[in-house]
Amino acid sequence: MPPTAERSLITVMPHLLVNHVSFGRSPRSAGPLTTLAAQLSPSTVDEALDAAPRLGARAHSSGAGSTTDLWEAFATLAAHDLGAARAIEPHLDALAILEQADGVGTADDTAAAPRTWGVFAAEGGDDPLVATRGDDGWRLSGTKPWCSLADRLDQALVSAHVDGGARRLFAVDLGSPGVNVLEDAWHARGLTEIPSGPVRFDAVAGIPVGDAGWYLSRPGFAWGGIGVAACWFGGAVGIARTVFAAARDDKPFAVMHLGAIDELLEGARRALAEAAELVDGHEETVDPGLLAARVRSTVARACDEIVERAGRALGPAPLALDAEHAKRVADLQLYVRQHHAERDQHALGSALLRLEVAPW
Repeated sequence: MPPTAERSLITVMPHLLVNHVSFGRSPRSAGPLTTLAAQLSPSTVDEALDAAPRLGARAHSSGAGSTTDLWEAFATLAAHDLGAARAIEPHLDALAILEQADGVGTADDTAAAPRTWGVFAAEGGDDPLVATRGDDGWRLSGTKPWCSLADRLDQALVSAHVDGGARRLFAVDLGSPGVNVLEDAWHARGLTEIPSGPVRFDAVAGIPVGDAGWYLSRPGFAWGGIGVAACWFGGAVGIARTVFAAARDDKPFAVMHLGAIDELLEGARRALAEAAELVDGHEETVDPGLLAARVRSTVARACDEIVERAGRALGPAPLALDAEHAKRVADLQLYVRQHHAERDQHALGSALLRLEVAPW
């Protein structure tokens, strides 16, 4: 590649050339949480779960106005290893939920405690999780799907149905009697180290966190969804870095695909950066659900196309012979399917039709 072309690529893609992932125009300036994430750079579940309480303490001490730092930390972790990010993101989300609950349940002491948390809030199956209140407090019974690392975490925030059909959140000790992780249900080829199968709860004690319906109605639910998209974005950045290295070796057509990948990353980056500014600015005119749907769709579409373009640019060899790249691609393809494609686009369109006038 001619030196002038190389300099041009470095100019337009500065945020791919540093250890952390930046949403801003000053890629070498990272917040405290992102800096710690880049320093720790966990590559295994054990390392991630060891890092999670340290990152949680740093996030808790960062104070208000740190959404950009939080999402850049997620992207930085994911660009290094998506499995590690997948293990850490729910822990930080759980701490944020407990903080938003304003001291309800166990919120007061979580930031300093060396415990690991998950968030189990998916629905599905023929045996829904139900919470009932008795003389000894709340008890949860039923089967909860998609419980990531339930056999490794200390505690989790778990949603359950209560009287009237509403969903309520509960803090649960995963070491409690009656918590049964259903093994041999995880057959994924991506995120293989993050088993996310069902868990059976048999009269397990739970501490309520927020009122019935609060978990889904709070703005933080939407912000947490965008945080997941920041992880997707980081995974796409990791793949883009591989294409960048191949393009510098003058691999045929890699430069063209690199340019297209940069366009996709820039669109996703801008969406995340603007959303973080809106969250930190407490913009009351912003519809949290609408913003989250738009950002997640933007990032998911970019990830899907980046995976496809990377395959065309690199050919089959990295998928077969480069364990790190093959893992990153498989991890991202599975992780990004938390965005439900046409179903989520239909939900977005339906939300737009509830507006009195077109929003554009």
